[in-house]
Formats: sequence, C-alpha cells, structure tokens
Amino acid sequence: MITQLSLSNFKLWKKIDKMRLAPITGLFGTNSSGKTSILQLLLMIKQTVESTDRLQVLDFGNDKSPANLGSFGEVVFSHQSMEKLKWNIQWKLPESLSVKDPADEKKILFAGDEIGFSVEIAQNDKKRLSVEHLSYSFGGGDFSMRQKKDRTKKYSYELNENPTDQFRFTRNVGRSWDLSAPVKCYGFPNEVNARYQNAGFLSDLQLEFERLFTGTTGIRYLGPLREYPKRQYPWSGTEPVDMGLRGERVVEAILAARESNLRIPRSKGIKGGTLEERVALWLQKLNLIHSFHVEPIAKEGGNIYRVKVQRNSNSPEVLITDVGFGVSQILPAIVLCYYAPKGSIIILEQPEIHLHPAVQAGLADVFIDAIKMRDIQIIFESHSEHLLKRIQRRIAEKHITSEEVALYFCEANHDDSKLIPLDMDLFGNITNWPKDFFGDQFGEMAATTKAAMKRKVEEK
Repeated sequence: MITQLSLSNFKLWKKIDKMRLAPITGLFGTNSSGKTSILQLLLMIKQTVESTDRLQVLDFGNDKSPANLGSFGEVVFSHQSMEKLKWNIQWKLPESLSVKDPADEKKILFAGDEIGFSVEIAQNDKKRLSVEHLSYSFGGGDFSMRQKKDRTKKYSYELNENPTDQFRFTRNVGRSWDLSAPVKCYGFPNEVNARYQNAGFLSDLQLEFERLFTGTTGIRYLGPLREYPKRQYPWSGTEPVDMGLRGERVVEAILAARESNLRIPRSKGIKGGTLEERVALWLQKLNLIHSFHVEPIAKEGGNIYRVKVQRNSNSPEVLITDVGFGVSQILPAIVLCYYAPKGSIIILEQPEIHLHPAVQAGLADVFIDAIKMRDIQIIFESHSEHLLKRIQRRIAEKHITSEEVALYFCEANHDDSKLIPLDMDLFGNITNWPKDFFGDQFGEMAATTKAAMKRKVEEK
C-alpha cells in the first residue's frame, strides 16, 4: 500500500509535499484542478515499469495507454523543460523484508516492511531524458545513485550515511569503471553488482518497486468512460488481470472468478459467497436490479455468454442491455474491488459517472467493504458530494476510522494547483471545508428566493 507521495513539477503541480495516502484516498475539486494528474503520475510510473525498453527513462504512453501524456515538455510544470521532475513514494510491503550479510548469513543487515523511493529526472538540450539522482530508503539506510557534475554525464554510485553505521559497500578488486545509466528511472545498472561484493540486495529493492506497480498485488486501473453493455460476450477461458481501461473485460473476470471458485468472506451485514453473489447482492442493495447472473447462450455450453438481470422480484429476466445504463457503468468498479488480488491498489477515475445520487452514495459502502474484506487500497478522483457525505457518515457510525481515509480538495490557482487535506474529526465532520466545495449552494438558494420575490412583486 502506498502511504505517502511527494512530487515536484508535474503538470499542474509545482509541489506536493508528503501527501498521506490511506486505504481509501479520495481527490475532489473543480475541473482542471489537478485531480487526475496525481493519478496519471502513478499510471506513468506503471507504464514505465511495464515497458520492455530498459533505456526508456519514462513511458509517456499512447492512445492505448492508461495515461497518454505526450512528452516531457508537456508533462513538466508550465512546460518549463529546464525544470526537473521529482517524486518520492513511500509504501508498505505485504511482508517484512530482510537483507542478510553476504559475509555472514546469520547476520541481518537491514529489515523492515516499508520502502521509500525518490528520483530526479531532467531533459538535456537534445531533449533526451536522464536520471540525475535516484535513491531507495530501507531499514535505516539510504542507497542512491547520482549523476556526475562534469560534462561526461556519467554516473557515480554512492551510499548516503547509514544511521546504524553497520554497513559499508565493499569494492571488488580491480579498476573502477564508471557506471552506466540507471535502468529506466528506478533501477541500478548491472555494473553495481560487478563493482561491489555486497550490493546484491539492491535488486531486491528494485523488485519491490516493480511489484508495487505491476506485481500480483500491483496497480489496477479503471478509466472514467465505460463500455456500453453488449447482448453477448465471448470468453476463451482466460483470466484477465483487471477489467480493462473501459471495463470491457468485466464479464471475463466474473467467469474467471467462477472457474477459480473465488470466495468473498462474510462481512458486517453481508453474507459470504462467490464473487458473482457479492456483486449481485450489491446491485440489489443499491436498488439497481433485483438479480444478476452470467450464463452461456448455448444450453450445452460454449464460449459465448450473456448477462441476465431482473429489475424486481415480479419482472421477467432481461439482458443487461435492456435495463438502465447505470448497471453496466458501476458493474466494472464493483467487480474490480473484489476480483483484484488481496493487497492490490485500485485507481478509479470518476466512478460515479452516470449513477443516481443514491447509488453514488452507496458506492462508498462498496469501497469500505472491499478494503475490509480484500485488504486493498482504493485511490479515486470524484465530483460526487454524495460519495463524500456517505464516507463522512460511515466514519461517524464507526464503520471506518478517519485514519483509514485520506480526502483532499484540489484547488486551481492562477499558476499552479494547491492540495488541501480535508481534516475530519471522529464524527466525520470536515473542519476545514473549502469555500464553494461543491458550488455555491446557499448562493443558488438565495438567488432563487430573491428572484421569486421579485417576480411576485412584478406580477402584482
């Protein structure tokens, strides 16, 4: 789980310092206030990790990527290409990691369940990107690689002062050749292991970084625009990693979960069962439909399926295409919350799109149940006051604590954006509610009343 994020010079953000992330992290704000940009930074890193090009410092994506960001000049703050792009990510490991001393395997050099990573990336006059500095922090030690200051732009490797004073890198005998550039934006080159006898554990830190974004419990993303429902869905027996960018693989995921007999434990007020049963129960609790199931079209089986739903207990079953659009829009979000492996990180853009306000509020209950049952982290950006107010209510009702939630308001200024943490007390009250958070509701009411009074006078 990501626990903290800092960044500098990324899109609308000149700086974000030590942003706390919780199991449920929500970003609110007006259009073009930088909410999506924070998600795009994480998606850009994910794309970079997944890239097959080890020399590509950053993967800015294309029209088929979760984040299509163009180039460094388009990504860097105010398009100031001479600025450095920086970020720092702190995350908690699923299990504690121990680093043994190569000279004495009974001795543990470093241990812990939290890792930090920071990087500085710049663009030169030829518009080529280079990593000027990268660093991992773990177990009280800082392990960094920094670009030399001379014109050669070669790299030197250095270890920052270790507070425990129990470890020093040991050089191998022979000439010390200059190190090559890092692997992508986060990896130490192979020459590090050739130069030092006891640097092997650095690859473990790099591996944990890759797992954070692309591993079994890595990031899953669902975009704001969902596929229209279909009358039939093919399934070849594959097991999709997620729902697809537009939720197009949601039926495949449901069938894969059925095949693997994925079970969701019982939670407060909700009985345990299969993924399909949990999804159907939520659709019913949200008053969208009465029943839901996926079935093969051919009686003898086959690889073509259809989604059948029942509006209420007295109505006949119909295809999902024949009910309200909201069902197909919320379905991928609910399925992803329970289909993703335990410990996963889920990024959602505007999960409330096309949903009735009551369903938007109920989506908060889905999130709360999912983080409890699946130990996942949900990071979302939204315009829904109904979703926010339900989270506040559940904090007051002790369904979730304020420590398990981190909510932010993104405010666009003249030059950059400002991140305002929403401070909530034990009762779910926001103590620093920004002005016009969801528009000027009282102003609208006052203007309506004033107009009505004026009209009555005129009509007399």
